[in-house]
Amino acid sequence: MKLRTASTSDASSIAALSIEVWLGTYLRRGVSGFFADYALAEFTTAKIEALLSDPEEFVVVSENEEGIDGFIRVSTSSPGPVDGCSETEISTLYVQPRHHGKGLGKSLLAAGLHHCRHNGAQSVWLATNSENTPAIDFYRSQGFTRMGHTHFRIQDRAYLNEVLSCRLTS
Repeated sequence: MKLRTASTSDASSIAALSIEVWLGTYLRRGVSGFFADYALAEFTTAKIEALLSDPEEFVVVSENEEGIDGFIRVSTSSPGPVDGCSETEISTLYVQPRHHGKGLGKSLLAAGLHHCRHNGAQSVWLATNSENTPAIDFYRSQGFTRMGHTHFRIQDRAYLNEVLSCRLTS
């Protein structure tokens, strides 16, 4: 495993990995046109390239001999959806399912939190689907605490998310 800051040449790999993880995590009983349209419109090479060029976004990828197998995205100037959250968000932490349990998530999270500390953040927040128990358990095991709830929205549909936060120390 090699961790490195993402470059725009990684955009298509990050987009493909995002589709794989998002669909596999949230669509367990089949893929409807509604969700397929969302994923295909949201996780595009062009959108990822723009994100990677944004100075308020920081992305680290995990790479093995064949390619990218995970990434973390940290967003600054991202006010939390509940009281007590900072403006620093772990926007995304995705690891290919076949690489779960190998320490990639912990390593990527550590790299993201290091970046946050280095840039003076006192805390960081994230939101994850309330039904994603493995992710919630993972974040809690890494020092995150529950702050409340928010909703992830696609068009007129809303999905309950847990909001978690972690105080950062030097």
